[in-house]
Order: sequence, then structure tokens, then C-alpha cells
Amino acid sequence: MDYLPLFANLKNKPVLVVGGGRVATRKIELLNRAGAHIQIVAQELCEELIAIHKKNKCEWISTTYQSQQLKRVFLVIAATNNSKLNQRIYKDASSRYLLVNTVDEPQHCSCIFPAIIDRSPIIIGISSSGTAPVLARLLREKIEALLPAHLGLMAKIAGEWRDKVKERFFSLSERRNFWHKAFNGVFSNQVARGQLNEAKLTLDQQINDDINISSGEIFLVGAGPGNSDLLTLRALQVMQIADVLLYDSLVSEEVLDLSRRDADRICVGKRANSHSTTQEEINFMLIKLAKQGKRVVRLKGGDPFIFGRGGEELQAAKSAGIPFQVVPGITTALGVSAYTGIPLTHRDYSQGVLFITGHYRAHDSITDWPNLTQSNQTLVIYMGSITAGAIASKLIINGRDLQTPVAIISRGTYPDQKVLIGTLNELEILTHKIPTPILLIIGEVVNLHHQLSWFKNTENEP
Repeated sequence: MDYLPLFANLKNKPVLVVGGGRVATRKIELLNRAGAHIQIVAQELCEELIAIHKKNKCEWISTTYQSQQLKRVFLVIAATNNSKLNQRIYKDASSRYLLVNTVDEPQHCSCIFPAIIDRSPIIIGISSSGTAPVLARLLREKIEALLPAHLGLMAKIAGEWRDKVKERFFSLSERRNFWHKAFNGVFSNQVARGQLNEAKLTLDQQINDDINISSGEIFLVGAGPGNSDLLTLRALQVMQIADVLLYDSLVSEEVLDLSRRDADRICVGKRANSHSTTQEEINFMLIKLAKQGKRVVRLKGGDPFIFGRGGEELQAAKSAGIPFQVVPGITTALGVSAYTGIPLTHRDYSQGVLFITGHYRAHDSITDWPNLTQSNQTLVIYMGSITAGAIASKLIINGRDLQTPVAIISRGTYPDQKVLIGTLNELEILTHKIPTPILLIIGEVVNLHHQLSWFKNTENEP
């Protein structure tokens, strides 16, 4: 281990920074966040440092460096573009047993600044021991994506209850068990939802009543249109804490692989003419698993509130008294239109967009066909592979031009995405030439596909 990771309390402690450029500014901004008393030595200050100085957040003590400036200093930062001066500062500081950081010169450092993830009071530092700082920053970005924003607030509240927990539970194992339940249970979820008063009440109940408040919760999560790059940050965070995932057939393996490794995965997908799990069975499973105290992620393709029947599942959870959260996703229409270069609205072609489903219950049907045939709007049809012919006929009968451009997109946003371009009177024929699942886009904006298409592996047929 080249460096021992330490976290230093710099509040009101003097720190000498030699240098007045942008590199020094970045260090000073961090030092200010830590509450240090910053003393600057520099011939001149850059605009950013001048602004910081005017706010009295640093003290400009001299224009030239002198070794006596190291007296009564806690930490030294050498941030000049003069290598000889930086080396001199390092030697002077080291001879006084002071910690010194020399920017971009690890051989002249007795301490280094790590890549920082700040969820105060939770702080995570990542270091490559000065060998590959860019790699350390990349690792920080990946880890930061996994840490929820409420982590720091949860830690602050826990700090307020620390003495109470010590008074109530005498053994270390009891205290650990208490906090393990809190950080993985209702308390954590309430903080995430911003229900701080309820979260504090939960901690009090756990302390005073010694009851097991480890009831489960349902997370309704949108997995996006398929490409794992389009998964939201919050969805990734929730999938990392799930005990069980109930997922649809349209959720890609790439997305599933981002979930917690030891989580149970249950496919409850429903496909046209081959329902593997009924909606009633899914509702029953969600409630049953949550009542067992498990964190259940219901993972749906696209967005759960856009033809995903997410509302029905939450109604069942509400009736059963199960707490729930909703994590929206990029709905299929938005993701696929972006990946095919077909903007759903455009000032010259479309002033509105309608989303409809081509899959209905037996007693349902579309009745407002005149509203769907307006030439200045885009029509997006989910699950329309079986009913494409009937939909095209109804649109044409009700006045939509049979030469209206249409796009049939298979596996949109995936590497093997395919796009067929044609006209409304060809819609049924084209849907049989491309594998499901598909999305249909109807309207003049489809003509922009040839100009704006950017994603690989698209196919265009007249």
C-alpha cells in the first residue's frame, strides 16, 4: 500500500497554497468545502480565485514564496507551473514533517487528493496512488452512479440517534443488527421519499418497542426501451438493493445483469397470444413477496405508466397496505424515436403526438378515429404487430392519406435494431417482414429518418 487513506479534519486549520491559477483554484474549492483557513502565495490570481478572495474565502498573504510561510501550517499545496519551485516547497515542507501535495508531481507528494464522492457526512475517496488519476475519476463516476442521493441525509439522521441506540442496546452486535435493519428497511425508504418525520418515528419505534419493522416494499421501475445505457440512475440504484426482481420479457439481459447478483429473478412476462403469467398472478406475487419483508422490484420495459399496467399493480399494493415507490423510465416511443432519428414533433411536420396501443381487451376498441387521422400530428402505436392491418384500414377510411409515411422499428435501441420505411397502405405487409417486438410511427416526421438516422444497424426498404 503506497498511501494510507486518511480523512483529515481541516476546519479552521491553516493550509498554505502556492499558486494562483486554475489548478490551485480546484484545490482551494475543495479546501473551502472542508472549512480550511486558506493562505495563498501567488504573483497573481486568476479570475476564479479573485472572486473567491473577494468573498473572504481565502487570504492572499504574499506574491512570493518564502520558507518561513510554512510556520504554523497544517497542510501545504504546491500548485505552480514552476517545477523547481514545487520541488523546493516539497523539500521545505518535508523537512518540517508537514504533509505536502504537489500537483501532477507524485514523486514530490507526501499526501494526495483522491477522486471524491461527496454524500456528506459520507465521503468516499478513490486513489491510484498518483499513477492514473483519470482512471480514479472514471471509477468515481461508476461508483457515484450506484450511491443514492439520500445517503448523506440518512447518515445525518443516524448520527442524531446514535446515543439513543447506545443507551437502548448494550452490545455491539445488537447495535449492528439495529442499524442493519434501519439502513435496509423502512427507515431508508422513507428518507429516500423525503418523509423525514416518518423516518425518525420509525427509528423511535424500533428503539422503544423493539419491534421488527422490516416489512417489504414494492419498487415499480421502468427499465427503458432495451439498451442498458438508457437505464436511469435511480433504477440502477434500486436494482442494486432488490431482494427479488419480477421482470417482463422485454427487459433485456444487459439490464438484468445490472441488478444485485444474489437477488431472485422471476420472469412474469406477457406476450401476445402466449401469456405466461396473468396480471392477477403478478399482483398476488408482488404482495406475497413484500409481506415476507422483501424489497421487490417490478421491472417493466419502457415506462411503467405508459401501457405498462403499472397503475393496476400499484392499486393492488395500495389495497394490501404495501408501501411502494415509482421509478420512471424512458418510454419506448421516446427511446426508439431518438435512436432512429425520427423526432416525434417538428415545427414543419407535426405539432402533436398521440400514443396508442394496438392491443386491447376483448370488449375494448378505438372509437375516436377522426382524431387519429389529423395530418399535422404523429401517431405512435405500441404492440401493433397483430392489428397493424386493421389500424391502417381504419385510418385510411377516416381520411388519413394512404401515402402517409410509416416506420416499423424492430428491437429499437438494441445493436440489432431494424427500421423499415414505407407508406400507410403498406403497413400490414411491412410488419410481416420484421421480427417482433415492434413499434409503429406514422406521420410526416418519418421522412426525417433518412436525414437524422445515426444509430448503427438500421435497414431501410421502400
